[in-house]
This record gives sequence, C-alpha cells and structure tokens, in this order.
Amino acid sequence: MTITRIQPGPRMSQAVVYNGTVHLAGQVGHGADVTEQSRDALASIEKLLAEVGSDKSRILSTTVWLADMADFAAMNAVWDAWVDPANPPARACGEAKLATPDYLVEFLVVAAVA
Repeated sequence: MTITRIQPGPRMSQAVVYNGTVHLAGQVGHGADVTEQSRDALASIEKLLAEVGSDKSRILSTTVWLADMADFAAMNAVWDAWVDPANPPARACGEAKLATPDYLVEFLVVAAVA
C-alpha cells in the first residue's frame, strides 16, 4: 500500500493518506478569537480534504483541543454551522495548552477518502 504525504515539511505533513483514510495534522486558524480561528481552521480542513478527494461528509472522527473550555459554546456554534448534519463524525473535545498562546483551538481529523 502506498503512503501519500500532503504538504510535507521537515517536521510533519499536513495530511497523510493510507489505505483509504486521510489523517490531518492538527489544524489551527488565524484570528482574534475562537470564532475566527475555528472558521479559518475548518476552511483549511475543507481544502485539505478536497485535495485528497474527500470532503466533510466523509469525516470519521475529530478531536478538538481548546486552550480554554470557556470557548466551547463559541467553537460549537461555528462547528454546528460547518459540519455535515447528515454525516456527523465521532468527536471529542478537551482543553489543552496549545503550541503558542495565540492558538485558541486546534482540530485533528481522520476521514475516508473516496
């Protein structure tokens, strides 16, 4: 089986496709608050999924890390507007110290490739 690495860098790839599944690196967004960062990160996820022939209806699981669980409702408002309501993935959400203090949310995604 072939392993395909999408946008590989010296430390990580943005996505790795293997055996009909794509694993996305933690996706973060830019913006002043968790709403803007969530929208930006989810747009990046959508682009990466499209690049490998998948889409948000094929997401199997998502892990969401928030720098502060006080942002849970704001992140969920963005998520709920974005996620495919007919095909919601398994999802977990927790609080974690992210790579930099500027990051308020990070999404990890595993999806099926068409």
